[in-house]
Amino acid sequence: QVQLVESGGGLVQPGGSLRLSCAASGSVFSIYHMGWFRQAPGKQREWVAAITLRGGRTNYADSVKGRFTISRDNAENAVSLQMNSLKSEDTGVYYCNADSDYSDLRAGAADYWGQGTQVTVSS
Repeated sequence: QVQLVESGGGLVQPGGSLRLSCAASGSVFSIYHMGWFRQAPGKQREWVAAITLRGGRTNYADSVKGRFTISRDNAENAVSLQMNSLKSEDTGVYYCNADSDYSDLRAGAADYWGQGTQVTVSS
């Protein structure tokens, strides 16, 4: 099994920045792709960004393109999400996920999920 742990959430004013991190442990040989989803109260979980660990190819939802950057950390199977120019609409619980299949990850059907970290954008 794989365990994912997110960190870095908090309260930030509109226009500010936050950096989220996700560390994987356990049977990490089964992971080829990692990504981020978010969920606001009363709304469905929404895909945010994804990265292919070998090669570093990245993809972003239109709502965050140009503002968010997903990248690999110095440790293997660890990723970060740099969030700039934050808006109130970015508020929600952010979840890290991982899978061997990119399509499953994008569809919200990843094999592994973290517990989530709260991001609140408010004045």
